Amino acid sequence: MFRTHTCGDLRIQDVNNKVTLSGWVQTIRKFGSITFVDLRDRYGITQLLFSESLNEKLEANPLGREFVLQVTGTVNERSNKNNNIPTGEIELLVNEFSILNKSMTPPFTIQDDTDGGDDLRMKYRFLDLRRNAVKKNLELRYAVGRSTRNYLHEQNFMDIETPFLIKSTPEGARDFVVPSRMNPGQFYALPQSPQTFKQLLMVSGYDRYYQIVKCFRDEDLRADRQPEFTQIDCEMAFVEQEDILNMFENLIKRIFKDVKNIDYSEAVNRMTWENAMWTYGNDKPDIRFDMKLCNLKFPSHTFPNQTDISSLINGVDFKVFDEAETVVAIAAPGCCEYTRKQTDELTEWVKRPQIGMKGMVFIKCNLDGTFKSSVDKFYSEEKLKAIAEATHAKAGDLVLILAGSEERTRKATSELRLYLGQQLGLRKADEFKLLWVLDFPLFEYAEEDNRWVARHHPFTSPKPSDIATMINNNPAIENAAEYLKHPYANIKANAYDMVLNGNEIGGGSIRIFQKELQQKMFAALGMDEHEQQHKFGFLLGAFEYGAPPHGGIAFGFDRLCSILGGSESIRDFIAFPKNNSGRDVMIDAPSSIDDKQFNELQIKLDLKA
Repeated sequence: MFRTHTCGDLRIQDVNNKVTLSGWVQTIRKFGSITFVDLRDRYGITQLLFSESLNEKLEANPLGREFVLQVTGTVNERSNKNNNIPTGEIELLVNEFSILNKSMTPPFTIQDDTDGGDDLRMKYRFLDLRRNAVKKNLELRYAVGRSTRNYLHEQNFMDIETPFLIKSTPEGARDFVVPSRMNPGQFYALPQSPQTFKQLLMVSGYDRYYQIVKCFRDEDLRADRQPEFTQIDCEMAFVEQEDILNMFENLIKRIFKDVKNIDYSEAVNRMTWENAMWTYGNDKPDIRFDMKLCNLKFPSHTFPNQTDISSLINGVDFKVFDEAETVVAIAAPGCCEYTRKQTDELTEWVKRPQIGMKGMVFIKCNLDGTFKSSVDKFYSEEKLKAIAEATHAKAGDLVLILAGSEERTRKATSELRLYLGQQLGLRKADEFKLLWVLDFPLFEYAEEDNRWVARHHPFTSPKPSDIATMINNNPAIENAAEYLKHPYANIKANAYDMVLNGNEIGGGSIRIFQKELQQKMFAALGMDEHEQQHKFGFLLGAFEYGAPPHGGIAFGFDRLCSILGGSESIRDFIAFPKNNSGRDVMIDAPSSIDDKQFNELQIKLDLKA
């Protein structure tokens, strides 16, 4: 046999046992007539001792880094113990060894503090995967998957596979398409999610379904996106929103316990979409820290239920605020001692193209009770105090104010809040805060197309109280400037997102299950009857055969793993990820195909088109 134990098995109680190990050579250290070798496998590292009697054989068959080695010997107690590894009390006194395979010198060191850059490590990903840091990430990913399966099995969910070769029905991101050789001129699409199939499974009577499943989207990439990614995809029949929320917040709590040994016993906070946008400037707020937005001025149509406090900044002829659509402030705790250089650096930060603001106003809330501002010549100290109090600033805080168009200013203030939270150490990687965001708008208005689009997807049901509004009104927008007065603008979705530390980790909804309502939804999105039948006739037909009420959720599996692992990039938790250009540089994909394959598919490539 190649091994009796792994390189992580042996302990002090194994001393004097004869064992066989196999693995990769991590390091080689020569001390006169003896040689020490660290042998590594997936399970750990064991130190090998080659005594003087094996010198001649070692010289004839010298070892190198990453050689695959088999050794047989006796477990010995180490004189210089290493308390940093589980096997650090013992070593193996080698009697025999065999080089199973030699290795070229690796292009980078196979260690946690490797000298290989991202591109080099991705090209040799099979070597990068040997590093302990990467191995720990994949072990965490496996643990999250195992915990998920165990919990859902206990809750009577069935793991049911759905097809990868489906019909193209682009509604969000672009589909990846696959030509069909047996059906010339026709194409499959890879699923962006198993959405319609899991709804069909509900119609089929499989009332609790799940998959840990690959999904595909042809979209621009960034740290938390890959063209192929994994979801924990779930659906339940005969449920209301509350059933879904309770079931799946308990799933995440179970994962916390199994994977991180965290007892998340507190209730999961809930917040409406409007309150999230009003208070934090985005629909996935990080609630680990406070620093809430203070809306000093805003368009009345944006948050109709909020109080207007614009009188605090009006009446002093400060055009920056007077001419702005929106003015938003936050109070940075303990930052009143910032120097001119530091406030200038913050101003330059918000002026970066990706943030897009023209400048920033600040108010220092001094410890002695006075107030100092970059706009002192416009605002009296009494006015500055009133503004600071509106932001809930305390003595020692720094109030930061941005002004401009509604969408850009709110987003910029949200980004500034997160940036300061990071700089001030308020976004702790070892602290986890869950949040449900509820009551999203069902529709968004696409100005360029003068039509409604679904904020989530077209299978999301309105809140029960809004169903009649949707059925009894025409979705057409006659006057684009008046779209906010249309009844559809106020319809709320029976939808929910789960947020963890400022990241959306899951989203779902109670689904439409009546044909009439689904047809109305499609019509609102600009689909005529012919297009509805062409794209979704199979689903509409299924709804005529006893479709039950149902709903579900999908969690971003890769993203959940990266947050639990303390990383900003999901690539760190995928065995063979793509780079930011969507390429696998290890196998050089995507790549061209030969003329024979084009001919079989009856496709002609025209790169000039």
